[in-house]
Amino acid sequence: MNTTRKTLLLALASTLLLSACAGDYAFKSNLDGDAINEYFKPGDVTLFTDGQLPKGQYKILGLVEGLSCQHTENEVPATKRQARTQARRKAADLGANGMIVQNCHLIEEPDNTCHTQAMCVGKAIQLPVQP
Repeated sequence: MNTTRKTLLLALASTLLLSACAGDYAFKSNLDGDAINEYFKPGDVTLFTDGQLPKGQYKILGLVEGLSCQHTENEVPATKRQARTQARRKAADLGANGMIVQNCHLIEEPDNTCHTQAMCVGKAIQLPVQP
């Protein structure tokens, strides 16, 4: 049997095998829509940092804070980025689509709770939706 014919038969056999199994496979996941929405929630909040303010009118919904804690020496150190993300999540919970970062601090002195910690404070704001 020549090579082209063998390749064609192999491709046909593979297609038949795969199509026979296709109807029996069901995708299952431990993720649900709420968990996915919670994970991506901070991405819906625009950050304004370094004295930058949004252009135009906005409504202040309240103050939010985010904390990051390195519980043990073996864990990843706390970062301002993690603290900002937590603050953005809280801003989104208030219905905000923006956050003006007021202050972020990294504290590298261990205490009873955290080996290192970071904290960010900001104003949760509602910006007009752009068309």
